[in-house]
Amino acid sequence: MTTTWEIFSKYIRTRDCLKTTGDPEWGHCVTCNKLYHFKQLQAGHFIPGRHNSIKFDERGCHAQCYVCNYRKKGNTVKYFRFMQKEYGDVVIEELERLDPQTRTFTKRDLIEMQEELKEKIKKMESGQ
Repeated sequence: MTTTWEIFSKYIRTRDCLKTTGDPEWGHCVTCNKLYHFKQLQAGHFIPGRHNSIKFDERGCHAQCYVCNYRKKGNTVKYFRFMQKEYGDVVIEELERLDPQTRTFTKRDLIEMQEELKEKIKKMESGQ
C-alpha cells in the first residue's frame, strides 16, 4: 500500500520538475539548481525533522537532490534564500510558528489527502 508520504513526495517532485523544466521527468534541485531525473530527486523540507504539523505543507517542501537534502542536511542557507525569494518572510514565519504544534491525522484524513494529491498529480501530468 502506498503511503501518504510517498504520494506527497511524488506530488512535490512532479510539481517542481514541471515548474523548473516543464518536463515531469526532469527537474532542478531548489538549493544547488543542478538538473536531475525525477527519481534522483527527494522531497526536502525547509524546516528539518518532518514535524507532523508541517510535514504535508506544500510551501515548506521542495525537490532537492540527495546531496543537498541528506548529505548537506537540507543545504539550509541556500534553501532559506530560495524560500525568501519564492514566498517571502510571511510564509517562513508561518511555517516556523506551525512547526512546534502537534497535529494528529486520522485514517480518514490521510485517505482524503492521498486522493487529493493523486488528483493534483493526474492534472499536472495531463497538462491541466
